[in-house]
Amino acid sequence: MSSNQFPYLLSEGRIGAMTLRNRIAVTAMGVSLSEADGTVGERLIAYHEEQAKGGAGLIISGVTGVGWPTGGVSINQTAISDDRFVPGLTELTRRVHAHGAKIAAQLHHGGLVAAYSAFAHGEQLWAPAYPPAPKANFTDYFLMEERAGMQGLPVPQVKVLEKADIDLVVRQFADGARRAKQAGFDGVEIHGGHGYLLSSFVSPYTNNRTDEYGGGLENRARLALDVLRAVRAEVGPDFPVWMKIDSREIGKQNAITIELAQQFAQMVEEAGADAITVTAYHNTDLGKLHSESHTPHIEGWNLDAVARIKSVVSIPVIGSGRIEPEVADKAIGKNELDIVAMGRKLLADPHLPAKLTRGAPDEVRPCIYCYTCISAIYMGDMVRCAVNPQLGREYQGEPAPAKSARHIAVVGGGPGGMEAARRLAALGHKVTLIEKSDRLGGTLRFASLAYEPNERLLNWLRRQVTEAGVEIRLSTVASPELLRGMGVDTVLVATGAVRDMPPLPGNDLDHVYSGDDMRNLMLGETTSELKRKTSLFSRMATKIGAATGATANLSLVRKATHAWMPLADDIAIVGGELVGLELAEFLMERGRKVHVIDEAPRMGKGLMLVRRMRILAELAEHGVGLHSGVSEIAIRKDSVTFTDAEGHAQSVRAGNVIVARGAHGDTSLAEALETAGMKVHVFGDATGVTYIEGAMRGAADAVAQLSSGLRLEEHREMQHG
Repeated sequence: MSSNQFPYLLSEGRIGAMTLRNRIAVTAMGVSLSEADGTVGERLIAYHEEQAKGGAGLIISGVTGVGWPTGGVSINQTAISDDRFVPGLTELTRRVHAHGAKIAAQLHHGGLVAAYSAFAHGEQLWAPAYPPAPKANFTDYFLMEERAGMQGLPVPQVKVLEKADIDLVVRQFADGARRAKQAGFDGVEIHGGHGYLLSSFVSPYTNNRTDEYGGGLENRARLALDVLRAVRAEVGPDFPVWMKIDSREIGKQNAITIELAQQFAQMVEEAGADAITVTAYHNTDLGKLHSESHTPHIEGWNLDAVARIKSVVSIPVIGSGRIEPEVADKAIGKNELDIVAMGRKLLADPHLPAKLTRGAPDEVRPCIYCYTCISAIYMGDMVRCAVNPQLGREYQGEPAPAKSARHIAVVGGGPGGMEAARRLAALGHKVTLIEKSDRLGGTLRFASLAYEPNERLLNWLRRQVTEAGVEIRLSTVASPELLRGMGVDTVLVATGAVRDMPPLPGNDLDHVYSGDDMRNLMLGETTSELKRKTSLFSRMATKIGAATGATANLSLVRKATHAWMPLADDIAIVGGELVGLELAEFLMERGRKVHVIDEAPRMGKGLMLVRRMRILAELAEHGVGLHSGVSEIAIRKDSVTFTDAEGHAQSVRAGNVIVARGAHGDTSLAEALETAGMKVHVFGDATGVTYIEGAMRGAADAVAQLSSGLRLEEHREMQHG
């Protein structure tokens, strides 16, 4: 497969006087990788340098604060509000340019959304007017331990801007642009979206002023356009300048609409912008909408809006929002956008552009849209990625190739084991991957049934270990004797969690399935427990599926289970963490009436905040019963009884009960191997349930620790040699 698969996406692009090597941009994201004082250090530089090495045409460095610390929206945010920030920014652009990419600074003022500055620096929230009172609170989706960290925070104060403040803002943006040009950036993007300061003036939802900055669109747009003109005057006609604008404000009344955005886009072009980036915003009070605007869960969610704005301007349009490369290529070919800005995909694999260019799209590490990245920022942390453990840690470097190859065994063929095996093989070691079942994947196989993006990671990992030359031993139980016979003395253990049936009254009834029972049932694996609990017909169907390979095809299983599953119409799931909720979604989509019951006061542990907000809202919308904070759960012949959070006795019908809890770590194999004198590294769910992110990060850490230990051994041997 050649790069001709993406002839438009991989062709040169232009923004004003700037030429890009392809049409792929790293969208501006707040990743919290600068230093606490706003300066750019090695963390952010290495992060963007990796994207440049990976072949991106354009990198837009996000939320660069023109008024910092005023207007700051996150910890470790980049600042450009003073000349003292220029040296770090200059080193950033130098390192990016060394790898052929262009880089722009996104000029930013958080306005009403700058809660971090309010909490950390006592700053006021700058706004056109006092905002409407919230009608809901998305923090209702926070787990209790997450809410605990928010206790005692001050209530932010709003500063309604006067004319002198507005003049200062215009000057701050212009000065920020001057510093960006001085630091060697190739252009600037003015952030005019996402409810930040400029967007809050444009939107009738937040701007009810009656002076020259309020009323009709011409007045509401005045600040944004004054900023654009001041920036242009500061940097000159040949320096690329563009603006990011909202196409819609979803879930708000009397707010930005696509028709308003089209008018505003024309004003932006007339005011001298070289391009427009199209995004969207949402009502932040509503949890589900956090994944239905600028970081959407639905593929191509913003493409129609991008095309509609493209149709009314003549300058390039940059679009984003979960756009697959194939879709982007077609859209560019149809003149519906000019440049695709990718965020999550390039966090998962910053080398996506280079892999597409060399005709190897199957090598791209897939994003699974779990929202680990953005949720980490919401929770006041630095950016992380569930599938790319190096994200945010690029400055630490990768382990050096082995000077002398070792034979290393990895036990456990789940995501952690496969990730560790491929990493070890890449360092030059001989690797044997041992898995007790007849297929690789572990619990990721079942997770892929419930949530399709997980299957993309499963397939990628399987290809990676095969292409790396890893020896794979399936249907094999690891033991000290087996490993000794292989000549192995170093072992990485990623055997996953043990899933016991918790001591619930009625847990031994035939219609009660454990999580392992469900996994085996859906994947065509027979156990003595399933034989006792399922009918002869179900067992025959399972055997036929396994014999024909049908149950190995997860896509086929997902489709087939819409037509038939050996489960009752009414199902109760005991356990409201990640597994229970994704299973509820899977069963709800297949027409089952589902109740989820959990003793915890909040559901969704294991799901990152933004994904949690979406799945809980959608389950409720589709009639799934969500019962948290319950007690005295008991399973009956055709029901589950419990006491609800208000102390009332409740009963729900249940032809089947699935117990999706009771998982815990198990280090018994690791301990046995250590007792046998082997060097052991144990990680992933074997040490406690850490899900995909814990498995992948644990694999990277274990390989790094092992490599460091081997280098130390080699150094000692040389000293004594």
